[in-house]
Amino acid sequence: MPQPVLVIRAETFPIRGTFRISRGAKTEARVVVAEVTAEGPRGPVTGRGECVPYARYGETVAGVMAALDAQSGAVAAGLTRAELQRRMPPGAARNALDCALWDLEAKLTGTPAWRLAGLAAAPGPLSTAFTLSVDTPENMGRAAAAASHYPLLKLKLTGDGDLERVAAVRENAPLSRLMVDANEGWSLEQLDRYAPRLAALGVELLEQPLPAGRDADLAGHACPIPLGADESVHGLDSLAALVGRYHVANIKLDKTGGLTEALALKAACEAAGLQVMVGCMVATSLSMAPAHLLAQGAAFVDLDGPLLLARDRSPGVTYDGTTAAPPPPDLWG
Repeated sequence: MPQPVLVIRAETFPIRGTFRISRGAKTEARVVVAEVTAEGPRGPVTGRGECVPYARYGETVAGVMAALDAQSGAVAAGLTRAELQRRMPPGAARNALDCALWDLEAKLTGTPAWRLAGLAAAPGPLSTAFTLSVDTPENMGRAAAAASHYPLLKLKLTGDGDLERVAAVRENAPLSRLMVDANEGWSLEQLDRYAPRLAALGVELLEQPLPAGRDADLAGHACPIPLGADESVHGLDSLAALVGRYHVANIKLDKTGGLTEALALKAACEAAGLQVMVGCMVATSLSMAPAHLLAQGAAFVDLDGPLLLARDRSPGVTYDGTTAAPPPPDLWG
């Protein structure tokens, strides 16, 4: 029987307009896809996984591709997901390969990925947040008016002027639930000053106000809005620093290094009393598909990546507004 073969490629998908957060802006999503092809009972079968190399964590497309290529020999020798966790650290590269191995096993065995993951039932549709990029209050207000029919909006913030931004969104989307994400862009003084006003505007979750590494500043902090950790959440070893400082942990496959560790981290967060949010980078439906399994039962879902793109891959996840259907098997799992 031929050995399994790993193929790696980079792809670019244009973003609808410009996506801006506190750290900068981009007009395209650059992803890396890992494909593992193995011989099945009826011929070759290919499992796929997608990741987004993220500069914030020192990742590049070239670096991720090189890290994946270094695993080609292990893949040919029959690399398992358990072995992969020991061979590679959490991050985008491991995510692409881990998800490819999940997809491959589902196809080789004829067992849906949700069963392999131990879910009690087939995944159902999910209602996701819709993200508004940081911009002037006027532009964010106009964006909110256009998205005011969505039940949950996530606002990217940056520091000075954020109260005006949120007020403009609230005025133009009075019925939408709101959560905000500072992406490490605030000081503790800004958090103390902004939080009561944001609570009065109906904000339900405040994500990563302070830089990662400043989590200790939040110990015992009396914030009127639940605090969510994002950049402070990676693999299982990041959990201890979150307890007692945050209420919600935003789990992303690109940070945990795939679905395998993400499922373990979700269970550990819930056991520690943290609510779970499942988020994503700006990416295609191939990234959303495994995250869809992880997001079943999560307190917050932010899997709107394909909605921010000018085009998605086909087949993709079907969205009815911001309700995402379970991924079709010919996409993943």
